[in-house]
Amino acid sequence: MKKVLSVILCLTLTLSMMVAFGSAGAEASKGVINIYTFTDEVPKMIQRYIELNPDFGYTVNATIVATTDGAYEPALDQALVAGGADAPDMYCAEAAFVLKYTQGDMASYAATYEDLGIDVAAETKAADIAQYTIDIGTRPSDGKLVGLGYQATGSAYIYRRSIAKDVWGTDDPAVVADKIGPGWDKFFAAAAELKAKGYGIVSGDGDIWHAVENSSEKGWIVDGKLTIDPARETFLDLSKSLKDNGYHNDTQDWTDAWFADMKGIGAQPIFGFFGPAWLINYVMAGNSGGTKPGEGTYGDWAVCNPPVGFFWGGTWVIANAASEKKEAVAKLVEWITLQSDDKGLQYGWANGTLYGEGGTKDTVSSGTVMAMSNGELAFLGGQNMFDVFVPANQFANGKNLTQYDSVINLLWRDQVRQYTAGNVTREDALAAFKQAVTDQTGIEAAE
Repeated sequence: MKKVLSVILCLTLTLSMMVAFGSAGAEASKGVINIYTFTDEVPKMIQRYIELNPDFGYTVNATIVATTDGAYEPALDQALVAGGADAPDMYCAEAAFVLKYTQGDMASYAATYEDLGIDVAAETKAADIAQYTIDIGTRPSDGKLVGLGYQATGSAYIYRRSIAKDVWGTDDPAVVADKIGPGWDKFFAAAAELKAKGYGIVSGDGDIWHAVENSSEKGWIVDGKLTIDPARETFLDLSKSLKDNGYHNDTQDWTDAWFADMKGIGAQPIFGFFGPAWLINYVMAGNSGGTKPGEGTYGDWAVCNPPVGFFWGGTWVIANAASEKKEAVAKLVEWITLQSDDKGLQYGWANGTLYGEGGTKDTVSSGTVMAMSNGELAFLGGQNMFDVFVPANQFANGKNLTQYDSVINLLWRDQVRQYTAGNVTREDALAAFKQAVTDQTGIEAAE
C-alpha cells in the first residue's frame, strides 16, 4: 500500500480557521468528519456548506486519491475495512465502480439514508430525483437507499453549428437530431454526408462507446457469467465502420488528439461529441481554444437528441454505517443530494451560483431544481442546454451496470481497437476478450 498511500493528497477544511476569519462567535469544533473521494469537487462543496452554515461545528478532513492507475478503490477499501478514528465517515464513488459500494462486495459498509434520519420516500419525491440515480444507489439485499448523486448525466450529441450549416444549411437542433437519429443507421448516413464535405462525425470510437454501453439492455455480468449484450457486441461493427470509412480521426478519448478535435485543429474537422453537461463544462469549454464566442470553437456548439438515449458518469455520495457522526454527516448528504429549494447545493450547481454569480451551470439530479433553473450557455451560442439534457434523463438506465465495469470496459475497448486496426479477426477479438476477463476477474463467459 505504500505506493497507493504516496499518491494520497490530504485536504483539510478546518472550521476553526474559517471561524477565525469569518464568524468570531462560533463554537469550537465538535470533532472531525473524514471523507474519501477522488477529486476536490465534493470537498469544495462541503467547504461551501461550512461557509454558509458556520454553526455546523465540525472540522472536515478530505482524503483525495485520484482514480489514475486504479489507486482510489484499494485506498478506500482499506480505510473502510480498517475502521477506527481515521475511517471515512462519508465517501464518494463514480459510475464506473459505484455498484461495488452500493450493491456489490463493499455494500455492507454503507449506511442507509434512512439510518441517517432522512425521510427517503418523501424527500426523493419532493426533489423529483432522477430514477436511475435511485436505482444505482439502492442496495438489493434490503432494498434500502444507500447512495445518491447530485448530477444528472443524461446525455446528448454536442455538435458544431458552423459544420451543420455547411452540410445541411441549418444549425437547428431539431433538424440535426433528425439527421443523426434515431438509430445508428441514420447516424452513419449522416456520417457519409459529413465525410463528403470533408468532416468527421466523431473524433474516435470512444465517442460512441458510452452511448452504446449505457443504452444496452444487459450489463457485463448476468447470473454470475460474462455476457455480451447484442448492443455492445455491435460496437465492434460500428467502430470498424467509423475507421474503415474515415468517419473519425481515430483518436482515443482523454488524449491530446481528442482535445485537439474540440479546438477544431485535428486531421479533419470533427462535427460532434457525445456526452452530458459535465463534458461541456469541464472538458470541451476548456479545450475549445477560447473563452468567449468568436475565439476558437467557443460559441460554435449546440446540443441535440442523440441517436440512442444514454447517460455517462456521475458521483454518488455514501455514508459509512460505522460512523459515530451520522447526524452531522446526514446534514452534508442531504444538502448535497436532496435539498431542492434555492438554498441547497443543487440549485447553486444548476444555475452557476454556488460560489457566486457567473459560475458553471450543470444538470442536477433534482427535477424540481431543474424546473426552476436556466441552462443558457454562451458556449452553446446561447442555447438553453436543459431543454435537451433534462428530457435525456428519462433514457438513463442504472440497471445495466456492474461492479466490474471499470475493469471489463478497458479489456473490451482494447480488443475492439485490435480488431479495427486489423490485428485480429472479429472472432479472435471476442475470444481474447472473454479470456482476459476470466484471467483478471475469475468470471467465466456464458455459453
